[in-house]
Amino acid sequence: MNIKEIKANYLLSGDVMLTVVVHKAHNKAVEKILSDIGTDYALYDLEVLKRKKKRSLDSNAYCWLVIGKIADVLRASKEDVYLNMLKQYGQSTVVSIASEIDIKGFIKYYEDFGKGEVKGKEFTHYKVYKGSSEFSSKEMSILIDGIVSEAKELDIQTETPEEIERMKSLWNKEE
Repeated sequence: MNIKEIKANYLLSGDVMLTVVVHKAHNKAVEKILSDIGTDYALYDLEVLKRKKKRSLDSNAYCWLVIGKIADVLRASKEDVYLNMLKQYGQSTVVSIASEIDIKGFIKYYEDFGKGEVKGKEFTHYKVYKGSSEFSSKEMSILIDGIVSEAKELDIQTETPEEIERMKSLWNKEE
């Protein structure tokens, strides 16, 4: 729900009354929230989060289009090319999981990163890659730039720099 305005009124008791104004399109959602809460205010927390820039659907479609072209030239699967692009241009972290646990099905994009032992228990370290569906527009922009660069090295036709910049400008407007 996008906030249009927030006002704070300081009461004589020292408490603060917070007034939040949202667009009228959210009236039904607000009514549902208030109905669910009733008068049990102490059971709820209010959290205001900064809206994150979301990537456009165009960026995802373009990503997979170019990945498909790269896969055709390399005679590889789209999934293999995608994972390689995530490894080169995406976000990752290292996690350690007890070695007896099979992580297949829990984590989609990963590679072994070594083993270790803590208090006699063996752990496997994995480098885990964030899937592009979780990327911000900035992260997706970096991924697309990398994919386009790889495509150009293989003499694969890509969108013009102007068209890519147009897509990026659309991503920036979605914040």
